[in-house]
Amino acid sequence: MGAFAARPGFVSSSDAPDAPAAHFGNPLGEQRLLARGRAVVELGLGVVTVSGPDRASWLNSITSQLLLGLAPGVSTETLVLDQSGRVEHAARVVDDGEVAWLLTERDDAAPLAAWLDSMRFMLRVEVADRTAELATVGWFGPAAPFAAVELPDAPVAEWVDPWSSVTPGGWGYADLEAHPGSDWTLRIAVVTPGTLAAIAASDVPAAGLLAHEALRIAAWRPALSDVDERTIPHELDWLRSAVHLSKGCYRGQETVAKVHNLGHPPRRLVMLHLDGSDAVLPAPGTPVTLDDTQVGHLTASAVHHELGPIGLAVVKRSLDPAATLTLVADDVVVSAAQETIVPPGAGATANVPRLPRLGAVRRS
Repeated sequence: MGAFAARPGFVSSSDAPDAPAAHFGNPLGEQRLLARGRAVVELGLGVVTVSGPDRASWLNSITSQLLLGLAPGVSTETLVLDQSGRVEHAARVVDDGEVAWLLTERDDAAPLAAWLDSMRFMLRVEVADRTAELATVGWFGPAAPFAAVELPDAPVAEWVDPWSSVTPGGWGYADLEAHPGSDWTLRIAVVTPGTLAAIAASDVPAAGLLAHEALRIAAWRPALSDVDERTIPHELDWLRSAVHLSKGCYRGQETVAKVHNLGHPPRRLVMLHLDGSDAVLPAPGTPVTLDDTQVGHLTASAVHHELGPIGLAVVKRSLDPAATLTLVADDVVVSAAQETIVPPGAGATANVPRLPRLGAVRRS
């Protein structure tokens, strides 16, 4: 059973024996505590490590982010793209001076580690999938809610999400003056099972994955779960935090540069405000339609403690941002109003008199 299984109201997020909680009986209350920095959430992420003196230059050469010169303890994220610029893997990255820690979705840890291992050649790097021996817990704000708990081991790594501002070398397609991710202060600690058990046994409030997902959607924060076989970073506004536009060559860079400078992403991410009148929440993967024609699909959905039912959807670039869309869930037609994340005109920046927003100050 999971470390938090003994907590009252525990509902598992899957059939896996060590799965984190989906919720503890009160998802909306858990969201409020999590958003205020008072609760922790077990995230169940995959953990891949890269050690060796060539790790920074090697990772820099095969992924989308500038990782050369990354100071110990500084967090970023990076993408592995295919030759056509489509997203294959995504990793949250922090280096402690000896080891680069890559956090990804649990199901992607083994494929990511295998791909990295296949790319080592003669370089002095070692790749390890350490998902089975470590755990991940998240919270919002600078101070961990479990700071006063006596722990058997200190966290082995801590990652700070850069989503609250456009990272150096990145580009934000969304309007930053009104960006809901400006106050996104997620931190993730990688901990030993003993430390996770100590946190679970304490009186620190806990939230489930449903709470975290609702807050993620409201912050327009992309994740690997929003990706399909066609996704390029521009469609999810992922140039904001995971791509450096002026670094050296890497696989997929040509597509990244061409779409950003000369073209437009074929699809774009929107947030949907879903009609909750029938208390039905469409599931990820549900087709999004306009006048009985499919124009996209839902990638994530949740009930937010302030906004109500919301979702993220990838839709056609040409879709009218003002159009009311429909989705079907349990034979119920659910209407949805759009909130633009990636505008229809995103891209083609070589023809737009605009400078990149580089290195905006992240709120802590």
